[in-house]
Amino acid sequence: QAAADPMSSSDAPEDGPKEASSISQNISDADAFKILLEMKMKKRQKKPTLPSTVTELDTEDGSKVYVVGTAHFSDSSKKDVVKTIQEVQPDVVVVELCQYRVSMLKMDEKTLLKEAKEINLEKLQQAIKQNGVMSGLMQMLLLKVSAHITEQLGMAPGGEFREAFKEASKVPFCKFHLGDRPIPVTFKRAIAALSFWQKVKLAWGLCFLSDPISKDDVEKCKQKDLLEQMMAEMIGEFPDLHRTIVSERDIYLTYMLKQAAKQIELPRASETEPRKYIPAVVVGVVGMGHVPGIEKNWNSDLNIQEIMSVPPPSTSSRIFKFVIKATVFGLMGYGCYRIGQRTVQFILSMPATQSYLQKLTEIRSQH
Repeated sequence: QAAADPMSSSDAPEDGPKEASSISQNISDADAFKILLEMKMKKRQKKPTLPSTVTELDTEDGSKVYVVGTAHFSDSSKKDVVKTIQEVQPDVVVVELCQYRVSMLKMDEKTLLKEAKEINLEKLQQAIKQNGVMSGLMQMLLLKVSAHITEQLGMAPGGEFREAFKEASKVPFCKFHLGDRPIPVTFKRAIAALSFWQKVKLAWGLCFLSDPISKDDVEKCKQKDLLEQMMAEMIGEFPDLHRTIVSERDIYLTYMLKQAAKQIELPRASETEPRKYIPAVVVGVVGMGHVPGIEKNWNSDLNIQEIMSVPPPSTSSRIFKFVIKATVFGLMGYGCYRIGQRTVQFILSMPATQSYLQKLTEIRSQH
């Protein structure tokens, strides 16, 4: 459900046509596939030189997974992603995104910067319509945190994912997968884990976030992603919230990386030729805060069905939803009352109105 392939694995790589320009036009698809695969294997370094932010993991069948731990607002993280993909020439690239955030892959930096800073009523309505009142409000509050960082740094989030998408398109037969749990599931499970007063307290903390942030602060947080560190500080007293937003997603990301790391089938010259499989090479691009959890869960048997279910709303959620609706309608009613009251006062103060009322009073006194 959360896996996608935005680019076709059969797309011609950027460097492939140049290197293969001398190949005969009459070559079969199977032979062309083999030639491109051989070119890819030659470029793949046996002992790749990798950044210090990369964690190497192995599967039972010999596949290799290189997890790049990134800071979501970091230029050096972009470089780490590009270097890793170039060195290992992966078969699959998996990023910490879901289908609800895939649009950021194809948007330019300027547009994303503008979008991240603009949190308006229309976005709030869309979030509520998509995720429900409680989850929608929580999503907008978390977007406010991201917008705060964006405004402080002048840098749009997700740059490392866009670099991963671009670089993967240059590798022959490289697939691109979305590896994060869908946002609505995460927010609904997070809301269900909180009591009424915990929700109020968390919302208050998010609403009044205003601490200044520097680019040096971002780089210092390479051991724990800045956005997730700020969230961890605010949700530290809510273990259940940390479990749904961080720990459960660690499990989901691990599961998706292991799925991507299944052996790949080599091309066959004909249907009669026996199938041959080789270990896969995968690059995962995730926030640094998820790397320890992925390592911890790597050798475990994972079942994601439980963390994909959305529990029914609790009594506190229903109460909070009612309070919010009552507050909104109350404010609207009061606004209408105040506007109406001022309008009446304004009309009564007009000379024409006073003259008319005076004449009306004189007529009534005569009768």
